[in-house]
Amino acid sequence: MKTLPTTPPDFEALVASHGLRLDPRPLDTLQLNVTRLCNQACHHCHVDASPKRTEQMDRRTADRCLEVLAAHPSIATLDLTGGAPELNPEFERLVVEARRLGRRVMVRHNLTVQLDPHPVTGTSLEHLPGFFAAHEVVVVSSLPYHQEYFTDKQRGRGVFGKSIEALRRLNAVGYAQPGRGLPLNLVYNPVGSYLPPEQKALEAQYRRELLERHGVRFDALWTITNMPIHRFRAALERAGTYDDYMARLAGAFNPAAAENVMCRSLLSVGWDGRLFDCDFNQQLDLELQGPDGAPVTIFDLDLEALSRRRIRFEAHCLGCTAGSGSSCGGATA
Repeated sequence: MKTLPTTPPDFEALVASHGLRLDPRPLDTLQLNVTRLCNQACHHCHVDASPKRTEQMDRRTADRCLEVLAAHPSIATLDLTGGAPELNPEFERLVVEARRLGRRVMVRHNLTVQLDPHPVTGTSLEHLPGFFAAHEVVVVSSLPYHQEYFTDKQRGRGVFGKSIEALRRLNAVGYAQPGRGLPLNLVYNPVGSYLPPEQKALEAQYRRELLERHGVRFDALWTITNMPIHRFRAALERAGTYDDYMARLAGAFNPAAAENVMCRSLLSVGWDGRLFDCDFNQQLDLELQGPDGAPVTIFDLDLEALSRRRIRFEAHCLGCTAGSGSSCGGATA
């Protein structure tokens, strides 16, 4: 018989018990979740993205994000995510204009979107490797494991084969090739309620297996903990293991990882322009609020006021501070 979830560990109390203060740092990354539409519907997806989602950032909001970048040169990186961000009609314009402003552009690219037709328009996206290379985009792609069985178990039948083909296409236009300056980073998520292994050791294993078996090269592997929200939380609760997973995260709390949580220097912008401390908070509607309790949006962004905000922490934040830590850039400790 399954038991109902109990009260999860108190993240802020745990942080305070280690004498830490997790105040905001200067903002260096603007992360835009431009759509929840995706050509896939992965079991672990914290966004609940799928081919049936309709949320899209519109041109007005995209233009405002570009205005913010132009007005604040200290924001060095534009991080585009989704869903599959490439499925948003404003995607390529955002890339082109952000690069024109001299910003580093990072795209959370699921690989298979190169090979699957657009779920709404049916158009092909096979041009993406060449587009990315032409604009020197940093490509970050999820590959749950270097073996077909585990990848397909998490992301769907046939995904591994398509992912390998997409990686080869990226390699062919210069990604992860010496001297080309085109970074290709892979992302590992555990298949199940486990913490990721040590990042460097797993990276060496991926590098060997992908090169020897598939002729694929990449630059770095980032390990990311499965966050206990949305689809993954629902799966844990159905299995009666949510409490165990939360206890595992709390028991593996690492103060060094907590010091470097991404929300201290990153701002997440929702498809509708609302602002959040991170993409995980965005999916839980834990938005930034003004003094009157109203949502703060990209249209009334005030960086000076933002630097004085109190970051909104909840129990799911334990996923970013367990073990070697977890962020949109991999381990943090």
